[in-house]
Amino acid sequence: MTKILSLTARPVLVPMRRPLHTASGAVTDAPLVLIDIQGDNGLVGKSYVFCYTSAALRSMTALLTDFADWIVGEDLSPFMIEEDIQKRLRLLGAQGMTGMALSGIDMALWDLLAKTQGLPLAKLLGGKPMELPVYNSKGLGIMGAEKAAAEAIELVAEGFDAIKVRLGYPTAKDDVAVVAAVRAAVGPDVRLFSDYNQSLSITEARVRAIALKDSTLDWIEEPVRFDDYKGHAEVRAVSEIPIQTGENCWGPHEAAKAFEAGACDYFMPDVGKIGGVTGWMRSVSLAEAVGMPISSHLYPEFSVHLLCVTPTRHWLEYVDWAEPVLANRMQIENGKTQPLDGPGAGLEWDEQAVERYKFT
Repeated sequence: MTKILSLTARPVLVPMRRPLHTASGAVTDAPLVLIDIQGDNGLVGKSYVFCYTSAALRSMTALLTDFADWIVGEDLSPFMIEEDIQKRLRLLGAQGMTGMALSGIDMALWDLLAKTQGLPLAKLLGGKPMELPVYNSKGLGIMGAEKAAAEAIELVAEGFDAIKVRLGYPTAKDDVAVVAAVRAAVGPDVRLFSDYNQSLSITEARVRAIALKDSTLDWIEEPVRFDDYKGHAEVRAVSEIPIQTGENCWGPHEAAKAFEAGACDYFMPDVGKIGGVTGWMRSVSLAEAVGMPISSHLYPEFSVHLLCVTPTRHWLEYVDWAEPVLANRMQIENGKTQPLDGPGAGLEWDEQAVERYKFT
């Protein structure tokens, strides 16, 4: 049995090629903590944590370094290590930064286990790598109708036939105008998703869902506060457009609450918040039991493997925010992509880029 020798966490701040302005704030750089877990077999499991704000980089790095004491010397058994860390966090809680640290460690452990077996992560989990439908989510922030229409054309030209637009403009009329401009720019055949980033009250979300009913949107994402499952259900009750949520759920128990409340038509766990690979697998088993379509949120390099073993797989969300520090990148063609080659998730660091973007 492989033993864990060490965990190394390195913070980097990567400029985003397309800064993203949402109704909840602007994201102009990708604050990442790169994780390397060394096994005594000479192999290294890799993952990263997307911290959302550079203010969290030092704290996340320190937290991961402290968590290393809990896993060094242990057998490479992701399920058992996740259970142990959950117990240690019982009083503190496995949400927020602690939940993200747990998820990042879990991803790196599964990556190491797959490399130990010489298998792609999807194959280790009992499936196989396959092509999946993917949408371009790395643009179309809050920028107005004219700029959104122009950027939508650029995003489609990168090999996509589905894109996502951020909404939450001052009025419902503004939202409708932006969606109409984007639709006119890309034509009728491009799938179009929308995201409110939790910016609306329940009352306003209901108003906007009704206003957008003829917009040909495929879904409305997180119209209200993420943990207001009852509120999501109330919006869903009047919306002719499917409701998507789940990216901010902390683990399978939160996913179960969303399903029970009838909060959504679609669910999109974030592997960096749901509990890593372990939390994802537990959550999607609940989704399969209720027939819930599952899409991914961020972390496309890992999520593409996980969707391959998700019975109700739906859409892969693509962002390129980690690519500047990766030695390889996912390929998009005709609106489809598949896992990176090689064992594990396929992540390899570009060490020169890591040095260039290191956060000090």
